[in-house]
Amino acid sequence: MQVSDTSLPGVYEIEPRVFEDSRGFFLETYRTSRYDQNDMSVEFRQSNHTHSAHRTLRGLHYQMARPQGKLVYAARGEVLDVAVDIRRGSPHFGQWHAVLLNDTNHKQLFIPPDFAHGFCVLSETVDLIYLLTDEYDPDDQYAIRWNDPDIGIRWPMKDPILSGKDQICSFLKDVPPDHLPEFQSNA
Repeated sequence: MQVSDTSLPGVYEIEPRVFEDSRGFFLETYRTSRYDQNDMSVEFRQSNHTHSAHRTLRGLHYQMARPQGKLVYAARGEVLDVAVDIRRGSPHFGQWHAVLLNDTNHKQLFIPPDFAHGFCVLSETVDLIYLLTDEYDPDDQYAIRWNDPDIGIRWPMKDPILSGKDQICSFLKDVPPDHLPEFQSNA
């Protein structure tokens, strides 16, 4: 596999090795030792599968009490997948990184805990798989407005399909400080 740094430290684009022939293809979606070798030593505790329709946008979601690192890939279809640094005090606060994940390029995006995550569906439908470093807690859900002008994500659509919650969440500048993770410098 090939691991590429992004503009956000700790967020990585991953290209697994794909073995293709006339029957189809095979690839490893995760192997602990390979991710450990690339400074992504994590223990995954939950796996999610979401099936979403064209123009659906989910996010920008995050957790506080049980922050979830994520390894995301598209098993079928295509999404623009986005990570946003929302750690108070981070030199990259409010910055984002996006990557096209689809069933042709087989790319993955690793998003560490304490980052917000979102995606929009570009194909007719998508099956998105993500491994999580902690279990879901329904009382630990937070979100930032998908079209926050201060973040400035260049989504490839103007009027996405949103959940009721995603339509009314706060802009980053309006989130109380105690509802954002704090940057932990390793220096």
